[in-house]
Amino acid sequence: MTEADIVPGTIHLVDMEGFLHVKKEAGSKHNIILVPQPTSDPNDPLRWSKTKKNLQFLLVWFWAFMLAVAVAFFGSLYGVWIAEEGYTITQLNNMVGFIFAFLGIGVLTLQPTALKMGRRFVYLMCSIIALVGLAVGGNAKSKGYLYAFGILCGYAAAPVDSLVEISVTDTFFKHETATYLGYVLLALYAGSFLGPTAAGFIVQKHSWKWTFWTQIIIIGVTFIVQIFCMRETMFSRLRFTTTDDKLEAEIISQIQSHASGELPEESEKHNNIDVAIESDVGSSSQDIENMGDVDPTIAPRSYMQKLKPYELTYNDERSWLAIFIRPFSCYFPGIMYGAFVYGSQMAWLSLLNTTQATLFGAPPYNFAPDMVGTTGVAAFVGSAFGMLYGGKLSDYLIIRLSERNNGVFEPEFRLWAMIIPTLFNAAGILAYGLGINNGVHWAVPVILGKGMLGFAMSATGSITLTYAIDCYPKMASDAFVLMLFIRNCIGCAFTFGFEHWLEACGLSQLSWLLFMISIIINGSFVFFLKWGKSFRRFTASRYLRLAETGGSAH
Repeated sequence: MTEADIVPGTIHLVDMEGFLHVKKEAGSKHNIILVPQPTSDPNDPLRWSKTKKNLQFLLVWFWAFMLAVAVAFFGSLYGVWIAEEGYTITQLNNMVGFIFAFLGIGVLTLQPTALKMGRRFVYLMCSIIALVGLAVGGNAKSKGYLYAFGILCGYAAAPVDSLVEISVTDTFFKHETATYLGYVLLALYAGSFLGPTAAGFIVQKHSWKWTFWTQIIIIGVTFIVQIFCMRETMFSRLRFTTTDDKLEAEIISQIQSHASGELPEESEKHNNIDVAIESDVGSSSQDIENMGDVDPTIAPRSYMQKLKPYELTYNDERSWLAIFIRPFSCYFPGIMYGAFVYGSQMAWLSLLNTTQATLFGAPPYNFAPDMVGTTGVAAFVGSAFGMLYGGKLSDYLIIRLSERNNGVFEPEFRLWAMIIPTLFNAAGILAYGLGINNGVHWAVPVILGKGMLGFAMSATGSITLTYAIDCYPKMASDAFVLMLFIRNCIGCAFTFGFEHWLEACGLSQLSWLLFMISIIINGSFVFFLKWGKSFRRFTASRYLRLAETGGSAH
């Protein structure tokens, strides 16, 4: 297969006739090809059992949830802070702006650090920074303390926006990616929606300071668990022959041989030995870690070796500065599409977080802080359904569409799932904004408005982020950095300007403006359905040149 034949993202995902000598998911009715292919290194995270993968993911998921809480819980405290501490809306929105700004800075600086020192190192370091930031916020005596809290916790939460997603691609296969990215986005939105709910109840029974102390206790315990139980997932695949391009070339060669009636070579001559990997193994003797095809010259790491806070064996050999600069060269169409569509979701999230306390706390609703926080439950329920839709359902969709396409997967298959989130997003904005503006029953802005927005934000994020890395898989780490940096810039700009925009336009006009923006941005998926593959083909040579200088092999 020559460079001219390569269209980034187009791969064989399903072995339709079952004759390919590649590693496939055992027990699957679809003969799903494992992409990437697990290596013979016993320390490869792709070789972990399903149970071990899920336990490690659960630990990272809970950490991400708590850090998402740390940068969003205060939405229901605005009224209390204004009344008791004398802060202004502008000062509180500035604090949120600092959070978004340092989320963006953190994404840029922590991702190269993770590639040089390991994922585990960054998770542990950010837990410490978050604890310091929460301690500063809990002792706030002026706006300066709140700004410092926003800076520290915003920086500490940056891995939720990028590194957690990379940990997913470290550990799971392509046909599972959207499912687990959906879970990650659920952690983000659950923290954003349930954090204010819990904070509202805490401040009613104790004081606003206890919203900080409670998080310090929970994150402190999580930090201890991380030290002893969190495993490193960084792994270099560059030194193994089973890269994605070589896998695809091998598959095409086997298909051509099969079609011509030639007998396939012995499987030992293939780089990819036909080994089935169980999709639901537990801790039995059939665990992937204990299966054959393991290189006996590579020793599995001991428990004490796994406790090291840093990773230098499988780390990226490029300089920190080279890794830092790299994402800004990833302005491929699919990645920029994912960046701006996912980034626009921060506008809707800011709309909810910066208005709920003042709008629901005023007539005709007159909600107390705990009731204001409770409105986030509707958004959480919506985001949970959005996670299932944008994750598991979209993964199922691409498998079915790949089967109809002779086993060949195109990233654009996933974009068909964008139809419903686009409609829900637009309808949710109107139900929330116009509902409150006209003083209708609270169920309209809360259940319909927040519920539909929660669904749309969760589903859209999962679909668009996965689409971007499906298009350019070797640039996954860099793509996440660029997309999340742009997302945080959008969130920062929107938060700093939202109050002035609302005052100038009024809630009704602002809602209609956001409605039109959502239709245009979210509806742009139709252009990629039609021309997405052409964009990928046009950018193939540049993508391959960049990949050769150090792609997401770690």
